Amino acid sequence: MDRSEAGIASCIRLAREGQQEALNELLAAHRNHLRVLAVSCFHREMQGKADPSDVVQETLLKVHENFRHFRWTTELEWMSWLRTILVNHLTAFQTGFRRERRNVTREEPLESLVDRSSAMLRHFGSAPGPWPSQEAQRREAAAISELDPEDRDVVILRNLHELDWNAVGERTGRSPDAARMLWARAMQRVGGRLEGRVS
Repeated sequence: MDRSEAGIASCIRLAREGQQEALNELLAAHRNHLRVLAVSCFHREMQGKADPSDVVQETLLKVHENFRHFRWTTELEWMSWLRTILVNHLTAFQTGFRRERRNVTREEPLESLVDRSSAMLRHFGSAPGPWPSQEAQRREAAAISELDPEDRDVVILRNLHELDWNAVGERTGRSPDAARMLWARAMQRVGGRLEGRVS
């Protein structure tokens, strides 16, 4: 599959014309991006109740079922539609989870979290300048999603949520220095995976 903007737009057109293989390729190309967004929005208390991968799978199933309603043509519009469906699933899960809790604290709306994480992912690992391409975002999301869970968590907390080292350490059960060292190793692994995808 051609993962340039033009290639994705062509794949969207083919999928809208009823070519199932094109839709499957679109879903596969953006699975990792959705997974990183889902993981970044899962609260610690929600972990163990469900896996972000399950939410992503449900999102992809819903996308598959409702693709006939997708009326747009660009990858940006496609990704926006995917994020909307992901937010709906995350919201439904979080609402059910909060009903089980006695003390409900006020938390940032999931839509804002997903949008913020998505915007931060555009800047992840990139030098100052224009936002990276959608293909670069997919590579970065794939590299993050393939990390071991503890590595992935520390990268998401530091790079996407922009927490300081004390907060990262607290969320991961480590000292700030240990969290920083774990993050540095995780970033080396991300960098290695990105280099492997480019070459």
